[in-house]
Amino acid sequence: MTADSWRNLIEHIGLLYQEYRDKSTRQEIETRRLQDSQTDPEETSPSEETPSESESTSTTENKAPPQISLLRNSNSRFNLWQDLPEIRSSGVLSILQPDEIKLQEAMFELVTSEASYYKSLNLLVSHFMENERLKKILHQSEAHILFSNVLDVMAVSERFLLDLEQRVEENIVISDVCDIVYQHTVNHFSVYITYVSNQTYQERAYKQLLQDKPAFREVISQLELDPKCKGLSFSSFLILPFQRITRLKLLVQNILKKVEEKSDRETTALDAHKELETVVKACNEGVRKMSRTEQMISIQKKLEFKIKSVPIISHSRWLLKQGELQQMNGPKTSRTLRTKKLFREIYLFLFNDLLVICRQIPGDKYQVFDSAPRGLLRVEELEDQGQSLANVFILRLLENADDREASYMLKASSQSEMKRWMISLAPNRRTKFVSFTSRLVDCPQIQCVHPYLAQEPDELSLELADILNILDKTDDGWIFGERLHDQERGWFPSSMGEEILNPKIRAQNLKECFRVHKSDDSQRRKLGSRNRQ
Repeated sequence: MTADSWRNLIEHIGLLYQEYRDKSTRQEIETRRLQDSQTDPEETSPSEETPSESESTSTTENKAPPQISLLRNSNSRFNLWQDLPEIRSSGVLSILQPDEIKLQEAMFELVTSEASYYKSLNLLVSHFMENERLKKILHQSEAHILFSNVLDVMAVSERFLLDLEQRVEENIVISDVCDIVYQHTVNHFSVYITYVSNQTYQERAYKQLLQDKPAFREVISQLELDPKCKGLSFSSFLILPFQRITRLKLLVQNILKKVEEKSDRETTALDAHKELETVVKACNEGVRKMSRTEQMISIQKKLEFKIKSVPIISHSRWLLKQGELQQMNGPKTSRTLRTKKLFREIYLFLFNDLLVICRQIPGDKYQVFDSAPRGLLRVEELEDQGQSLANVFILRLLENADDREASYMLKASSQSEMKRWMISLAPNRRTKFVSFTSRLVDCPQIQCVHPYLAQEPDELSLELADILNILDKTDDGWIFGERLHDQERGWFPSSMGEEILNPKIRAQNLKECFRVHKSDDSQRRKLGSRNRQ
């Protein structure tokens, strides 16, 4: 591909990546709504489905068709593969089976979305990073924190897109793209881990610059108003790499759902998905590690031990939940309706391996009076005993700081807060509904229709079109869910989603999920077998 044709391709991409991503996920939501409203999801016609629906199939023989000039059309709005003039004039649509057309659409979306992503990255660099006024305002170290290794990320995207473009132009029917995804993930995508791990410092630096440097704030505002940015904010460009690497994994999952089982294309898709999942997990861990270390240091400074001191800071320890609860005074037999005297405030810090029980003291400090390993905690919900004892549960420490068993009767401020504490304190406790790992046929599911950013460690951030199994729910509007594509669990407001009512759609979602993660299951089984030996 010549340099001129490459520039022409990028210049004529219709959408910035942020626009593509929003359009794609909303279309996915609407398609699922349509299917959910139907008695039989199989009645959905091909024209009503997006590339993210349905499964399967085999490669089909094709004539020697003309080469395709991908997205050279200046009016391109990310049309479907089957709508491209080259496809329609070739007659290939009359040869291919419907399932193969859906697979072509899924592979085509991966390529076109990468082109859109590259266009947005290029704008971040050329319009913002290389702006002369901005260069004069920013110190070299500030610019480094703000833009990190974005040039490396863009170079990797360009190389990746060139290989994808070459594959698409080899033949009008795309043979495969997951083999290319696999090679680039293994050899080049580590640049994403570096970029995303810097996210905590990047966000902090950006907020600080907006606050401390009026000239910076003014230039950024002016640059955002440029028509090139299409009304999108500077921060939406900074977060592009993390959004892309996550989305890329979902696009490969989409392809995997459509390839023929036990085929070569299934093998390459599984391999690509596994490597992408490794990179995404490393990105997530990089972000968490930065923020967790600072958080643990802050907590350590606030604690004063009335009992034998416990070292809080550890590389393998992080905070799961913290907050105030009401502790019941005296033995159970002393219960009265004088609730104001019945309870007193205590404060809990729950880590992944340790519980610390405190009382708040002056000076934003906490005095620790008990602790226990998290594995030695048990919880029990009290039966309904009237308003005064609503949202009360028993916390048992099988072995506390004094090496003895201890019990605490605790009252939460709401039903959701009580359930959240109980699930965090005893994660293996059975939830109301079925979990993903139980592999049962049906379970309540919800589709995210509003994005949600987690506010607490036990909450789950949601992206548009996420599908989750509902594990538990409360009367005051909270859901404990397990996301299908990565099995991450957490709480979120029920208003963020719409429940999927059609049992056939729920079953299809689970079936597709089991298929995507079957390589993980076989790996776990092999590991378990070796451990038993």
